[in-house]
Amino acid sequence: MKAKRLTTCALLTAIALTIFVAEAQIPPPVPVPGMKLGLANIVTVYAMFALGPGDTLMILLARIILGSLFAGGSTFFYSLAGGLLCYLSMLFLRKILTVRQLWVCGAIGAIFHNLGQMGVAVLIARTPQLVLYLPVLLIVGILAGALTGLAAQLLLARLSKLPK
Repeated sequence: MKAKRLTTCALLTAIALTIFVAEAQIPPPVPVPGMKLGLANIVTVYAMFALGPGDTLMILLARIILGSLFAGGSTFFYSLAGGLLCYLSMLFLRKILTVRQLWVCGAIGAIFHNLGQMGVAVLIARTPQLVLYLPVLLIVGILAGALTGLAAQLLLARLSKLPK
């Protein structure tokens, strides 16, 4: 059983990392610095509801560490702050949402991810005016988060029908 769990976590980490690296090659939908769709979060939302918080945290941290090595070290603190705040919000939401509401989890997780990244950006740049980007980031983040949450919801529904 431990080998199956480890293999599942490794596979999900590889998928999330691949999505993260591929997404870095896509131009942002709106020309706002640091804006991405956050497609790798599909794996995080799925893992939180399918595997639980412990495995999800391991997958998330591995993706953040490896992703920052591939994308460059400057992304580490942004990804870590956003990812951990997103994770904490999903940890709470996991207790109150059903698997048919993962789209909500994705949207709320995106809000917290944006807040975490904005906090790091303001601290690093020492420019509080960066928060002026926040309304645009939140609107796009909510829409993208709802889509990633919906994708995770559909993935969970499909994979739960497979024989164990």
